Amino acid sequence: MKIAVIGTGYVGLVTGVSLAEIGHHVRCVDVDVRKIEQLRTGKVTIWEPGLEELMVKNMAKGRLYFTTDYEVALEQAQVIYIAVGTPESEDGSANTQFVEQAAKQIATTIRDDVVVVMKSTVPVGTNDRIYQVLQEHLKHNVRVDVVSNPEFLREGSAIEDAFRGDRM
Repeated sequence: MKIAVIGTGYVGLVTGVSLAEIGHHVRCVDVDVRKIEQLRTGKVTIWEPGLEELMVKNMAKGRLYFTTDYEVALEQAQVIYIAVGTPESEDGSANTQFVEQAAKQIATTIRDDVVVVMKSTVPVGTNDRIYQVLQEHLKHNVRVDVVSNPEFLREGSAIEDAFRGDRM
């Protein structure tokens, strides 16, 4: 399956590498040019035991690619994960502006039907809002479904958690 992951922070990077490890072709996209350059050289940007080895292995097999170009990342993607940050707002609520930006970028870029997977930590109701944003900004006549895939990764054991999660 062809998968895109938007965001290469902790959740996005672990998700992308894990999906590549089980055989999917994954393109990870991020707006941080320096981070993408570092990832392309085979150096992880976070601390997670075993991640760098899996990343390098899957890059060498051609199943994992990093880019800053949404057109390249989303081209022919069947599933798109949103794994961007949701920093805390001043009032303590989750700031979903980066999630909405990702949705707008998806809507203006995709040319085929896709499933958008919300992997970012967001409040209840966000998927409905993201669906609206996608519909408002679609450039092509395509079908987009939005689903949720909550993350339960623990720092230091995220690889183990990704492959043998204790919650389904």
